Amino acid sequence: MAELHKNLINGEWVGTDGVENINPSNTAEVVGLYARATAEETKQAIAAAKAAFPAWSRSGILERHAILSKASQEITARKQELGELLSREEGKTLPEGIGEVTRAAQIFDFFAGETLRLAGEVLPSVRPGVGVEITREPVGVIGIITPWNFPIAIPTWKIAPALAYGNTVVIKPADLVPGSTWAIVDILVRAGLPKGVLNLVMGKGSVVGQTMLESKDVNAISFTGSVGTGKRVASASLEVGRKFQLEMGGKNPTIVLDDADLKVAVESVAQSAFFSTGQRCTASSRIIVTEGIHDQFVEALAERARNLRVGNALDKDTEIGPVVDPSQLKQDTDYIEIGKQEGAKLVAGGELVKKETEGYFLQPTLFTEANNQMRISREEIFGPVASVIRVKDYEEALAVSNDTDFGLSAGIVTTSLKYATHFKRNAEAGMVMVNVPTAGVDFHVPFGGRKGSSYGPREQGKYAAEFFTVVKTAYTAAG
Repeated sequence: MAELHKNLINGEWVGTDGVENINPSNTAEVVGLYARATAEETKQAIAAAKAAFPAWSRSGILERHAILSKASQEITARKQELGELLSREEGKTLPEGIGEVTRAAQIFDFFAGETLRLAGEVLPSVRPGVGVEITREPVGVIGIITPWNFPIAIPTWKIAPALAYGNTVVIKPADLVPGSTWAIVDILVRAGLPKGVLNLVMGKGSVVGQTMLESKDVNAISFTGSVGTGKRVASASLEVGRKFQLEMGGKNPTIVLDDADLKVAVESVAQSAFFSTGQRCTASSRIIVTEGIHDQFVEALAERARNLRVGNALDKDTEIGPVVDPSQLKQDTDYIEIGKQEGAKLVAGGELVKKETEGYFLQPTLFTEANNQMRISREEIFGPVASVIRVKDYEEALAVSNDTDFGLSAGIVTTSLKYATHFKRNAEAGMVMVNVPTAGVDFHVPFGGRKGSSYGPREQGKYAAEFFTVVKTAYTAAG
């Protein structure tokens, strides 16, 4: 029997019943046994965070700096081990898993530095003899709900700023991938966090997440996940008057113009659409290609997709790991059938892949002859499935690119400074990429989108302060 990994509530590891965490590369392997919190345990975690807030919010900046720095150092030292854990439970290839762990260490290091850069303003008042101070203070208890596709990076880029700015935290990781978040929480506890400052409640969204949404003692919620759940977070938060931050779906375009470097275009799109098994909200699944380069590009990309090596996430030869679980695999294959029925042409992939172990392996899939009104062009599939849409010129490409309910990331491949500059200004997306993949952003810059993709302040970098702090204006009369 695997060791039970328990929930953390008020500095104590608690829990009795556990659920098996299954490896999508090898369904016979149990990654670990992880407890599921009850509604009552979730309420206890919220109460613990509330009780810990007064002391932690007034703690010294050197204490916070030391804890976050120590966590960063341990994560770096254990990046191989933690990368393997991530790859075993989520299905990313090992290099991707180690890369994500490295990013988590960098995020903790960045926000350790932010604790020493907490700044405000001192302004003169319009009234003689009166001074004005503008400062930022912590919000209170932060509820964090994270998805399964980045099981270390996303919890980290929410936990790190929350703690750096003096908030306390209750976090619920995705039920599919509790192991990575458990490891991060364990590292932070051993780094010296006082009890109650960080609480981990693993389990079902319908139990743990719902209890968090209903609690008036949760002052803010940062959520990353589906559009439907995001709307429920917003509705419940409005009922109790809490801050909320939503990162949701994407249907990200990449435009390939006639003047593009073909090799750059193919590799950029392959990386965007298929790597990490396409399970990224920033993945590019609408490839909008102008007529002059269309046929040559499609032939080269289809060949690239057919030759991508699908397999066990830990195999050194694997380029594309498994889909995360049977439900997601069914969603992917259902959309492949929908694409065929809609009249798109399947030119690569689409078939399940058999390997030495039982897993959820799917060959990267490419459709051509798609249009922007097809379901495969409008709805987020969240798998290694992309569609090519043929257009006449840049103007039509831009119009198609912006014709979506989402607005997270958008890319263009071109050697034209004119078109690159115009696209950066006119793409209706929170992040714009020129000659680089749509997926992949730095840890120190803001992350977020527009339209149905995001709501609220940006995540990451110094912009995280907008959500995790509140502004106070104080007046003082001299004498």
